[in-house]
Amino acid sequence: MIEDDRPSGPLAGVLVADFSRVLAGPYATMLLGDLGATVIKVEGPGGDDTRTWQPPTVERPDGPEATYYLSINRNKRSVVLDLKDPDDRAAARELAARADVLIENFMPGSTAKWGLDEPTVRAANERVVYCSISGFGDEGGAKLGGYDLLVQATSGLMSLTGGADGEPYRAGVAVFDVITGLHAALAIVAALRHRDLTGEGQHVKTNLLSAALSSLVNQTSAFVAGGVVPKRMGNAHLSLFPYEPLPTKDGELIVIAANDHQFRRLCGALGAPELLTDPRFGSMVDRTRHREELRPLLLEKLAVRDAQEWFEVLSAAGVPCGPINTIDQGIALAESLGLEPVVHPGGGVGTVRNPVDYSRTPPDYRRTPPALGADTDAVRKWLQTGR
Repeated sequence: MIEDDRPSGPLAGVLVADFSRVLAGPYATMLLGDLGATVIKVEGPGGDDTRTWQPPTVERPDGPEATYYLSINRNKRSVVLDLKDPDDRAAARELAARADVLIENFMPGSTAKWGLDEPTVRAANERVVYCSISGFGDEGGAKLGGYDLLVQATSGLMSLTGGADGEPYRAGVAVFDVITGLHAALAIVAALRHRDLTGEGQHVKTNLLSAALSSLVNQTSAFVAGGVVPKRMGNAHLSLFPYEPLPTKDGELIVIAANDHQFRRLCGALGAPELLTDPRFGSMVDRTRHREELRPLLLEKLAVRDAQEWFEVLSAAGVPCGPINTIDQGIALAESLGLEPVVHPGGGVGTVRNPVDYSRTPPDYRRTPPALGADTDAVRKWLQTGR
């Protein structure tokens, strides 16, 4: 292992050769790095695409850096290798031969020309866990571009997002890239566990479309199990009511009554006991079926106070509710709740912390996101000498 890298955590001693770019793969490897893995991020001469995805930027010693790149690349080393160059290809193959994990998200089939495809890597490193991420799999979808927006469109998510009578919308974040990265990280950890038990490495593959269809959960199940094709409903929920923003005296408030107990508490806090005895609203199925009759009755009660007042009243009554925050307000809320959302790896730029708390093996924020090629010399020396 590289001499001055002394991580702690359950994955300490695991070497990850990260040949991935953009979001899904780098998010997965950052999570592995948080848990102690040594992650060597291999970048081409121009660097990861996200280094150029700006604004916004943060001023760093080497110049402005895209906050997009910073969000998914802590706890890594950056080495620049031009895979078109024979010497750099040899270095990349040597790194792959030493790695416990190799992760890549090139177009399916393209790694063979560099000698970095799974069979070639495994011939030199039979214990490797080799993880491939693609947009649409390596069969019929092998040539399709793996961009989150395409998958939001083709999976059906955009058909569910937006006003009922308006245009389809994408989500405000590359949600399927993130979810695919989570699946990749889980698959890698599971494969490492299998290797610990059997000595066998394996090839794990995931793709954005499969992860999207899985993560659409109740919406895809509505069709697969029930033959129902869900449609856009704005902020309404297909199976629950109330479960959406509702207007108050001065603005909207998210109000949720996802079961009969919560609905009873909501009616009590609103001073509307008559709703509890109305047979149209006796169960969740009834309330969902009669949502257009129930909504104006709730709005009449909510109109007498402003959103902040109702937030305090309903929260005290045990009714899930909340304001529609901006990002800065969301961070502030997490801080006020003691969740400590911001960390400064290596004492450097702020990033959002790993969301999991471990009682014995907490995440380690030891390395700030690296400048392009910051570790090239150290990694090359290690590959050549072992030190």
